[in-house]
Amino acid sequence: MVLSLVDLCAKEVVRDHSSSPSWLCCVPRELYDALLRAACSGGRPLAVGELVQRWPERRLKVGDRRISGLNPPNRLCIQALLLAVVRGLSDNRSMLQVLDLCGLQRDEGGDPMGGWSLTVALCSMLVQARAGVQARREGGLARRDGEGERKRVLALEREREGAKRERAPRKREREGEGEVAMETNGGEGRGAGRTEEEQLKGVRRRMEQERRRGGEGSGGEESSSREGGQEVLLQVRADLFVNARSWERVRTALSGPDPLRLSCRFLRVEELSVSNTRRLLELVPPRGLLGVDLRYSSLGMEGLASLLPLLASFPALGSLRLHYCNLELRGSATGQEEVLKEVALGLSRLPELRRLSLTALRLPGHLRLLLSSLARPLHVLELPYLSLSPADLAFLSCSHHTSSLQRLDLSENRLDASSLPSVRRLLSSASSSLLHLTLSGCGLTDGLLGALLPSMTRCRALRSLGLALNPLSLAGLTQLVEGALGMASLRHLLYPNPLEEYQPGLPELPSSAQLLDWPLDELQDASATSSQLHRLVREAGRTDLVLTCDLLNYHHDLLD
Repeated sequence: MVLSLVDLCAKEVVRDHSSSPSWLCCVPRELYDALLRAACSGGRPLAVGELVQRWPERRLKVGDRRISGLNPPNRLCIQALLLAVVRGLSDNRSMLQVLDLCGLQRDEGGDPMGGWSLTVALCSMLVQARAGVQARREGGLARRDGEGERKRVLALEREREGAKRERAPRKREREGEGEVAMETNGGEGRGAGRTEEEQLKGVRRRMEQERRRGGEGSGGEESSSREGGQEVLLQVRADLFVNARSWERVRTALSGPDPLRLSCRFLRVEELSVSNTRRLLELVPPRGLLGVDLRYSSLGMEGLASLLPLLASFPALGSLRLHYCNLELRGSATGQEEVLKEVALGLSRLPELRRLSLTALRLPGHLRLLLSSLARPLHVLELPYLSLSPADLAFLSCSHHTSSLQRLDLSENRLDASSLPSVRRLLSSASSSLLHLTLSGCGLTDGLLGALLPSMTRCRALRSLGLALNPLSLAGLTQLVEGALGMASLRHLLYPNPLEEYQPGLPELPSSAQLLDWPLDELQDASATSSQLHRLVREAGRTDLVLTCDLLNYHHDLLD
């Protein structure tokens, strides 16, 4: 995509940092966004800092900006951006009130900042900025108290001087009168003296009462503003990545008082205990959380059942992903059934749930209990390593979720002839909505694939198909590619190495683990297979279809 003229000019403007004083003072606010994009894309951290520190708008969104021709910001630019936010709050030159960093983490690029590093840097920035704002606020209160005391003393002195000036003319008039008058005047003088003393005491009393009323009023206003959320100077929204090492930093940032507030869009938690995960969910603001991803945590079914009621407090939660969380049933059959019912009940209390991913759940025969509790149909269902039974597949093919599925992942669930009718029925029901289908490591042979291929080709909206680590021969791969060429919407096909490319000794029906570990035959030319398959694509004129034989892509799809 060709960059616009504004973007091209912005790249030239931020290229030379020495010229920034000449244009920062006169650049219109409409160009700040283009200049910041150019500075982030060109790796200009100094320009990023100066622009953000003077940001003229109330909202700044940096993440999810994938414009063709522009690179994502590198680590230095992100650090400069966070530092500039702190400085902008310090010198009051920035109008920024909402900072949106959702989607900013990247795994590609020259020097990206991943989600873990970004979370730590962001939480450190919040703690630092919060401390600076609090220090300035306390200093301002002390200065205001000192100024108020000085004004009260000056007012008291003016009252005294005024009383003396009023008494002096009266005293001179009284000195010219007779003795009786002097006695009377003496009594009046004493009365005047008492009046002055009472007047001064009244002034002090009134000032003290006003000061007390002012202090109580300001304290009440401060408390109500905290409760009403009126003191928030900056609202920060981001995707948070939390593990055991960053937990304390994230907890401090989330539990700290206003005026800076942190909210979360997607929450990813790894290797965190059940108690800390529960505490984290209690600290995350309920509004705005769209997805929770728990990975490599020893939750167990009991731990998951205890967390689901907390997840019900997030009204917009639409995605729940559980990867390798040791979700196995232990104990008696009665106890297992009770725990499963608790989990199903917890899932039923997530009304906006549209994506459910259960990796390595190991609950064969219990899929009906878990998915029947969801009132609204799912759009994304990922069930790899779930040891699905024929009964599970039969239920899934007839469930209310099938006709709405856009992404389905059944990787590492062994398929055989007895399960083929259910899978065909499943694909037929989802033919109008399914966009992504993954059947990697399912033990599909040439015969099983041939029986499934007609159902796959009827999925008219399918855009990607993953079939890595299946025991297919070169003839089976050729049949697969020929079937894929008839799918007009398909854009990506992930296929396995043919059995002919492996060294001798491979079992007749190898598992996905054996295919992954078995060495390839160095005498076989793997590029010849790829060339043959790509030639079929070129001859069909399908330049929009990408063929990939890459085991790394297979693992990335499982953990993405």
